[in-house]
Amino acid sequence: MTNGKIYEMPSRPTRDREHDRSLGSIIVEIREELKAFLNTRLQMMKSEFHETVAALRVGLPLALFSLALLAIGVLLLTGALVTIVAAAFAGNPYAWFFAFVIVGVLWLALGTLTAFFAYNQIRSRGAFPKRTVEVLKADKEWLESEASNI
Repeated sequence: MTNGKIYEMPSRPTRDREHDRSLGSIIVEIREELKAFLNTRLQMMKSEFHETVAALRVGLPLALFSLALLAIGVLLLTGALVTIVAAAFAGNPYAWFFAFVIVGVLWLALGTLTAFFAYNQIRSRGAFPKRTVEVLKADKEWLESEASNI
């Protein structure tokens, strides 16, 4: 029930009012919208960068500590492996030399293979923030569609 009151829709500006705007006011409006647009995109990039830096502040010390522990473990296991290989050459005066060379070549081969995989992984991942690029591509498509409608 409306209790006898008549409700009207709010009036919208007519096309004639929109055509009465000056070129200067349109340019000012476009400039302000462009500033807001660019500011939003800049804030997105800053936010993504700060998230990455925050993750690195925590992750980098942990990664360095884990690398130190892994290095100690590898050294101990290498010593054990060299001892086993040297035992295979028992009685040979160069047993320890052969053992170190064999184990060294093994570690070099494994290290080279691991470095190859790491390089490919890093190369396949882009350095630029993906979300920002996706938003910018969508903005470009939107701008092109708006420009074609004019």
